[in-house]
Amino acid sequence: MGSYVPNTLDERKAMLNEIGYESIDDLFRHIPEQVKIQGGLDIPEGMSEMEVLKKMKEIAKKNKVFPTIFRGAGAYRHYIPAMVNNVISKENLQTAYTPYQAEISQGILQSIFEYQTMMADLTGMDVSNASVYDGATAAAEAVAMCADRKRKKAFVSATVMPSVLEVIKTYCFGNELEIEVIPEKDGVTDIDYLKEHIDKQVACVLIQHPNYYGSLEDAQTIGEVAHEAGAKYVMSVNPISLGALKTPREYGADVAVGDGQPLGLPIAFGGPYLGFMTCVESMMRKLPGRVVGETEDYNGKKGYVLTLQAREQHIRREKASSNICSNQALCALAVGVYLSCMGNEGVTKAAEQSMSKAHYMAEKLAGAGFKVENKQNFFHEFVTVSDTPSEKVLKALEDEDILGGYPLDDKRILWCCTEMNTKEEIDKAVSILKEV
Repeated sequence: MGSYVPNTLDERKAMLNEIGYESIDDLFRHIPEQVKIQGGLDIPEGMSEMEVLKKMKEIAKKNKVFPTIFRGAGAYRHYIPAMVNNVISKENLQTAYTPYQAEISQGILQSIFEYQTMMADLTGMDVSNASVYDGATAAAEAVAMCADRKRKKAFVSATVMPSVLEVIKTYCFGNELEIEVIPEKDGVTDIDYLKEHIDKQVACVLIQHPNYYGSLEDAQTIGEVAHEAGAKYVMSVNPISLGALKTPREYGADVAVGDGQPLGLPIAFGGPYLGFMTCVESMMRKLPGRVVGETEDYNGKKGYVLTLQAREQHIRREKASSNICSNQALCALAVGVYLSCMGNEGVTKAAEQSMSKAHYMAEKLAGAGFKVENKQNFFHEFVTVSDTPSEKVLKALEDEDILGGYPLDDKRILWCCTEMNTKEEIDKAVSILKEV
């Protein structure tokens, strides 16, 4: 078993001699003998690389890998061009963190700047940060950035993903912000309730579009209601949907957030993903996390730096609206490469195929006895209800190596299609369910 320390024994001895020590034990002689481990660590001998690889393969066999997937609910299987993994596997780019030393990190900084540029373009906004941990964190941070001394309340739709709502509630508790959940009505945000209850205390209104059930909200009207009350408008969006739907900016949003997972990141058992945050220029200085800017050096050459750094999360933390400072740099790089490969046309095609296949499957399931609950238009997810227990429906598909939709309860299932699903796969799934 080789040593993970890259220095040779001779190099280590030379370094010890340089600082006046004969050995490693000599270096740590100031530590009392009674607290040192005597006789080495009591752990088994190490395994060879071949043995470790064999063991890991045995463990991996316990995983069930489905060739066909009709499940989304926040994590989506989209096609990832080979170039994405090729680029992010390069040793000099494999970092999850923002580089501080701009003079030696121009490549990483430029990749983040390009990511920001593309995300701002995709959402129609003026500025993007360098990403945060995930979509739920991004939504919670967006609520916090909208609050001020006079407005300490957030209105959040009940149709956002449940896990996202829970993270928002946690952030609001920590930030001493009041949160009110706007009820759902027929699977979408109850706009009448919003109109009746919104007041001058509300800092922002946050919705998900398409929402958790796949339905398209009346995003334009909700934004108008929010702005009439003087509140900010936050939209959490699926980035792939922007290839077919209006941008958050076109709906009047002040802040756009979401999870970047559909843009070149595998499902990967739930992570790591990244949260994107973009906003209008007037809110730029409230944007949390990192922002990479483009500038020129003394000689007039283009360069990249971390900008807007002298902010409260660094110097007056107790007064900060956010203390988040990290970003998912490697995931952001993957998103940047994905968007570069796909281009506007590629993202549009992925969105259109996802949407058309979902509508095809919904129509077929309706013919097989499953009632589609969505009363509004939907993007690539929809809910069905049937008398057959959800567990029985999904088990029948699983027996045929198909991962069915996400069970919302004993009768309702949330289905999803992407460009990865073929007509043949949909027809096969429906045929199985007809027998059920």
